[in-house]
Amino acid sequence: MKIKNKFFLNAPSIFALSLVAASCAAALPAAQAAAPFSYDSPWMLGDWGGTRSQLKEDGVDFQLNYTMETASNLAGGYNSSTTMRYADQLAFGIDLDLEKLLGWDNTEFQMTITDRNGRNLSDDAVSRNGMLSSVQEVYGRGQTWRLTQFWVRKHLFDNLVDIKAGRVTVGEDFDTIDSKFQNLAFGGGQAGNWRGDHWYNWPISQWGGRVAINVTPEVFFQVGFYNQTPYNYDRGDGFRFEVSQTVGNLVPAELVWHPTFGPDNLKGNYRLGGYYSSVQDEVYGSWRNGNSDTAHAYGGYLLAQQQLYAQPGGSNRGLTLTAQAVMNDHKTAKIDNYQSLTLVWKGLADARPEDEIGVGASRIHVNSSYSTMQRRENNANGAYYESNPVWIPIQHGSEYDYEVYYNIHATNWLQVRPNLQYVVAPGAESGVKNALVGGISANLSF
Repeated sequence: MKIKNKFFLNAPSIFALSLVAASCAAALPAAQAAAPFSYDSPWMLGDWGGTRSQLKEDGVDFQLNYTMETASNLAGGYNSSTTMRYADQLAFGIDLDLEKLLGWDNTEFQMTITDRNGRNLSDDAVSRNGMLSSVQEVYGRGQTWRLTQFWVRKHLFDNLVDIKAGRVTVGEDFDTIDSKFQNLAFGGGQAGNWRGDHWYNWPISQWGGRVAINVTPEVFFQVGFYNQTPYNYDRGDGFRFEVSQTVGNLVPAELVWHPTFGPDNLKGNYRLGGYYSSVQDEVYGSWRNGNSDTAHAYGGYLLAQQQLYAQPGGSNRGLTLTAQAVMNDHKTAKIDNYQSLTLVWKGLADARPEDEIGVGASRIHVNSSYSTMQRRENNANGAYYESNPVWIPIQHGSEYDYEVYYNIHATNWLQVRPNLQYVVAPGAESGVKNALVGGISANLSF
């Protein structure tokens, strides 16, 4: 058995131990804040006697994070029997301030290695051939080890220009928000979720980079350039970096506005962007007997996030609204449009100022040309009924995803989120029942 599988089998027990440690940490006095398992420490293993804080001050910041997500099909779906799936991710990172370490002005280096494990409830219990979204967002993109980040970032001309280059993920810079939802349809990088054959979000990296121009303290414009090769995605190729099999390039561009409003300085995050891929893609509507025309992919997106209310007792407490939309071309995209709306309230109760509750709804629509291609494939294969082994289930219309969660700030190094999800028309397939899914996710910082 491989080492990573051994870890995966023991992951639930590791998480259980962290919960016990968190409950004990709450009883530690403030003087023990830097000690292992103390409530106030940002790290479960503590500050290493002050060494970790000193290293960070000197320009060396270590990260070791663990994310787990469980999901259980409570009712409906393709497999109506109650089923549970567990998926997780380990992330090992180091951030270096090269100005402090080498004297390079305004220069930063980041390296992150990730490992994903587990299974996804969306693949076999909620839907027949996989949901359009996923009830466990940490699953996917190959359950394997990857070099996810290996880049250098530098600010030039008194911070007018911001450049990043190396092994990068598109979603860490474009279409970006923070999210604690477990369903994939409510996080950041939605442009990549519905064009994942070209726009690679975390944990897949590729050679590339982006240049940002800071127009004002609140406004900047950025454009990226990312190499596209099958090696970026294939399982087992997480450390394969040649570009000899390049099939094209992805170029996203984005205008970003970070305003604050009113006496409470209500924060906003507004992003308007688009992308173009030079890869030759199949034109679904032209499919005839295995042959089709080709075209380039393109699309656009809008992200609007605004704090609506600041609750007394802390600037980060209050209600925040997020709206997202994606439009893809009708020739080459399976998902031609997507919309979502979420509301998150942090610190609703004075006794729990760091806890938050969130609710979200999304719609994911299948391109009608893609549905037409599936029907033509069935006709070409003589598959007119589901009983035929080569019959392809037709995906058409929309899948709707809903979620409500409560994030428990157990300690500064552990957060736990029970959640409830409801999926209407899983996979946008007729004949599959709506699904009620219960889940628990958690983040642990070592």
